[in-house]
Amino acid sequence: MAEDLFAKAKSAMRKAHAPYSKFPVGAAIRTTDGRIFSGCNVEVVSFPEGWCAETTAIGHMVMDGGGRIAEIAVVAEKLRACSPCGGCRQRIAEFATPQTRVHLCDARTGVVETVTMGELLPHSFATDSLAGVEE
Repeated sequence: MAEDLFAKAKSAMRKAHAPYSKFPVGAAIRTTDGRIFSGCNVEVVSFPEGWCAETTAIGHMVMDGGGRIAEIAVVAEKLRACSPCGGCRQRIAEFATPQTRVHLCDARTGVVETVTMGELLPHSFATDSLAGVEE
């Protein structure tokens, strides 16, 4: 089932704006209700003020009403099994569970490894840790 996410992530990767790093990345999210959102990295000259593919995909999801991430695929043109960066791991965790599947892909062959968010970010800053914090 992750093949469709890989295809969407690869298509998004082709639209990346990566003139500085020359490192295009694509990501695709499937929400728990079956919707799919994709995104690419977008660099700006004030490096590192651009945003990652995962961030773009999450932004599309939020703009469409939000949701929970069931699984996500990430692909980079120049790196086999590209993993989300630390910041994106925390962003994904905001909308995921420790059981959410993260598919690490090769641009030519597709999914090469699947891990869980709990494996990628075992000690995430959980949103429920803010419960009881007074405003």
